[in-house]
Amino acid sequence: MRVYVPLTLPGLAEAHKTGELGSGPFVAYAVTPALREWYLSEDIEELEYAALSRAALASLRLLAADPGAVRRRLVVAVDVADGVASVDPDRGLDPTALGQVTVTATVPLAKAAAVHVDADDAEQAVAAAAQALEAADGGDDDAQFVVDGADDHELLWYATQEIPNLIERA
Repeated sequence: MRVYVPLTLPGLAEAHKTGELGSGPFVAYAVTPALREWYLSEDIEELEYAALSRAALASLRLLAADPGAVRRRLVVAVDVADGVASVDPDRGLDPTALGQVTVTATVPLAKAAAVHVDADDAEQAVAAAAQALEAADGGDDDAQFVVDGADDHELLWYATQEIPNLIERA
């Protein structure tokens, strides 16, 4: 199963240092039954993009909690064995949990397929979105507009061999 692990650049640096994305349990995002129902598509590439987008929003939440982190959303794509990632059945169609899975095993960074990161030119929009996130969660439509503005920036794809360069630039 392909899962998308939300991180920040400092989180990626830590994963690079330890060699692990996480030692379980930790939250990631994947194509789940609820995500399929919400997205209304059978195209696996579209569904994976939706899961990646959910992970990017979770990365934005990590940025909001870490004011010292470089303002770039970051998601690591990794394949895990079946049964290692599970959906919480109690969360069902909870909009905040769409695509969310719990990974219960240690996942080596070496198993990552790719890293997705915002470009330099997204930093201002991502910073504004991280700052507006709490108000958006509270129902402020103007703040939600700012948060949605971060989605105007596509995450760039990087090979795992480029991780040291990404960390250095941060």
